[in-house]
Amino acid sequence: MRNFVAKRMSARARLAAGAGSAFGVALLVAACSTGSSGTAAAGSSSPAGASSSSAAAGGSGSTVITTVSSSAGTFLANSSGHAVYLWTKDSNGMSACSGACAGAWPPVTTTGTVTASGEAKSSDLSTITRSDGTKQVTYDGHPLYFFSGDSGPGMASGQGNDGFGAKWWLVSPSGSDVTSAVSAFTMSGSGTSPAPAATPTSSSAGGGWS
Repeated sequence: MRNFVAKRMSARARLAAGAGSAFGVALLVAACSTGSSGTAAAGSSSPAGASSSSAAAGGSGSTVITTVSSSAGTFLANSSGHAVYLWTKDSNGMSACSGACAGAWPPVTTTGTVTASGEAKSSDLSTITRSDGTKQVTYDGHPLYFFSGDSGPGMASGQGNDGFGAKWWLVSPSGSDVTSAVSAFTMSGSGTSPAPAATPTSSSAGGGWS
């Protein structure tokens, strides 16, 4: 009788031990699974963060100053073919154009690097900080501007303008002002002719320039 009871108790003990082991294994598997999920989630956040950083870097706003050609010679423009100008009222490398002037003659600004293309010289490119904190591109010490009256690439309707009390001129690759009349121009070496420019005017009427 004692042997029978002992055998029954032994069987129950083994069953309980087996159940306990199975439960322990289940807990271990669950823990490992949870740990793996946490690792995967943490790992998946890294590429997203890297992508955000890359996107921010890609939107840095770099500016290219290149050259365009006309019957009057070669002068500066941005990479989209919009003419850029200097203002003879500026002095000591600083801009004297603000308020309404800057509305009619938007400064060429950048939030990234400034590079030269065509016959433009990298050594002549720099920036100054305007009163609003923006960086304005300069060339050979001249702050550069667009003209709001130029409605698209290939236009130089600001050439010879005397708005706001001084002349506005296109800029040659040497940094000097271009004073000849310009009716139309093309991107250097492109062989394509943008829309003809309007004749020089003292008006500062609005238009697209970016």
